[in-house]
Amino acid sequence: MQGLKRKVVYVSLFELIAVGLTSSVLVLLMGHDAGHASVAAVASSLVAVVWNFVYNGMFEAWEARQAKRGRSWARRAAHALGFEGGLVLILVPLFAWWLNISLWEAFVLDLGLVLFFMFYTFLFSLAFDRIFGLPASAQA
Repeated sequence: MQGLKRKVVYVSLFELIAVGLTSSVLVLLMGHDAGHASVAAVASSLVAVVWNFVYNGMFEAWEARQAKRGRSWARRAAHALGFEGGLVLILVPLFAWWLNISLWEAFVLDLGLVLFFMFYTFLFSLAFDRIFGLPASAQA
């Protein structure tokens, strides 16, 4: 599976799981009500979908220009760090506004989510590539 179809399947599966996990974390660990937490999770998911398409497009363009093909553990880690770093810059102000908390509290909240999602992104991408194969940009 390649191209746009691959990206749509990847993002859809990733975000469907992410919304469930994020809503649960906000309700169970942070004490926010389910409705408020679900809106925050869906909004952050929509932001993440747009960021995912932008970031993965840039990453795959960079990756296609590299002499060494494939996805090493280091390349996967760099991908996860870059993706989550961009989300921090976008989501902290969103969480602060929607959850009516300070930027610092939103940052601390997002830091926990970022740590979780870095591992989730890494493992999800690894599993996705094993199930659906590598994208053309990473094939030998």
